[in-house]
Amino acid sequence: MIVTSISRRLLLLPATLLLLLTACETSRPGRGGFPEVSTSTDPDELRKRKLETTSTQVARVSEGKIEYLIPRSQLAQNFIRQFSDGTVIDKTIIRKVQGSSKDKAGYYLVGLGMYNGSYRAMALPLQISSDQSLYLTSDAERYIVTSVGCQFCYFSFEKSAITGTACEDNTAGNHCDMTVENGNTFFPRK
Repeated sequence: MIVTSISRRLLLLPATLLLLLTACETSRPGRGGFPEVSTSTDPDELRKRKLETTSTQVARVSEGKIEYLIPRSQLAQNFIRQFSDGTVIDKTIIRKVQGSSKDKAGYYLVGLGMYNGSYRAMALPLQISSDQSLYLTSDAERYIVTSVGCQFCYFSFEKSAITGTACEDNTAGNHCDMTVENGNTFFPRK
C-alpha cells in the first residue's frame, strides 16, 4: 500500500509540472514576458536597428532643416572631453556636405574652438538612417585641425568626404594641419 501511494504521487508529479509550465505563457505582450522578435528583412530597418545599438542619435533632418536632439552645450562639453588637452570649444554645428546634386549628402558634427590662442576644430562623420536620423558611431574617425597663424581653417571636401584643410589667409607661413584619428569616445558606452 505504501508503494502504491508513492507510485501515484510520482505519476502525478509530471502532470502537475506540465500544467504549471503551460500556465506560465511568456510570449504574450503585457504579461511580463519577453516581447516577440520581429523578423523584418528590410535592409533599411535592419541598418537602423544596428545604428541604434552601436551609436547615439544626435539629430534628425526634417524638411531640410537639422533638429538637434542633444543640446549644443552638451555637444561642446563632449568635444572638450574628446580633445582632453585643454582645447575650449565654443561652437558646435552639424554641416551637410554634398559635391553636387547627384552625390549622396554627408553630414559632419563639427566643434570649433581654441587651444593656447590658436584655432582648433574637430569633425566627426555622422551616419544617416532611412528616416533621416543622424547617428554618431564610436568607430567614426576624428578629423582634427590645428592652425599655425590662421584665424580660421576650412575643411576641404571631395563629394562628401573630408580630404584636407585650408587656411583663410595663407600669407607669411600661416597654415592649417589636419590629423585623422580612428574611433572616438564622444559618447562613452555604458
